[in-house]
Amino acid sequence: MPELDLRPLSLGEILDRTFTLYRRNFLLFFGITALPQLLVLGFNLCQVLLKGPGAPKVMSGTIIALGIIGALLGFIVYFVAYLFAHGGTVYAVSDLYLGRSTSIGASLRRMRGQAGSLLGVMILNGLAVMIAFICLIIPGVYVACRLITCIPAALLENLGPRESLERSFALTKDNAGRSFVIYLLYFAIFYAMFFLFAFPFMLALAVSVKNPAMVTMWTMFMQVGSSLATILVTPIFTIASTVFYYDLRVRKEAFDLQIMMNPNEAALPASTGLPSIIS
Repeated sequence: MPELDLRPLSLGEILDRTFTLYRRNFLLFFGITALPQLLVLGFNLCQVLLKGPGAPKVMSGTIIALGIIGALLGFIVYFVAYLFAHGGTVYAVSDLYLGRSTSIGASLRRMRGQAGSLLGVMILNGLAVMIAFICLIIPGVYVACRLITCIPAALLENLGPRESLERSFALTKDNAGRSFVIYLLYFAIFYAMFFLFAFPFMLALAVSVKNPAMVTMWTMFMQVGSSLATILVTPIFTIASTVFYYDLRVRKEAFDLQIMMNPNEAALPASTGLPSIIS
């Protein structure tokens, strides 16, 4: 049986298991998040150096074109890093939660062939939340809370973008409040870490605004601090949402009994049909 037994959990127990998993496997989750994030950090540092004191002050057509290309490359690098870090963490949590061993390389390798599908999930998720936010803030927050488990559902049940969103809506029915607390805790910890690791360099940057060389240096330190905060805090949300996903399956589908009958399966498909979001 897994070290962390499968049973219905209270919100406090979900958070406790999240931090227990993170603490006991800190290097694993740190590595899964850090390796992709280093690509983002390297790209950001290159941009800071290119915009340093020696950069041209006149905005020519070539410089504008390079800026647009750089922005697109940055967008791609960020999303690739996020996809692998988030997806690799979900797979690692699943293996550990179900009593299996794993590693940084094994978790990231499982993302091969999954990045395109997961990107579709993220885009559709983002559009759904954005449309809800356009309506009003509260509907946007509610939709985000209902879609908190769409990425674990997509990866662990091999669902497409639309199916994963419908799956998350089905699982989180009557549980949006618990999702909200997970989001609230994540953002509180993230901004606390950002304040600790990046905000001091932002203050130094403001003080040194008339010294281009110092501005470049403090901006680079700020990027490093921001990346460190991201690496340390991102696994907390991913672990919590994955543990929450398994808790909902235990509560609504007797997933613990399914695992007892078929312990060789890392994630079993849903036992019932998927209701539509629209209906």
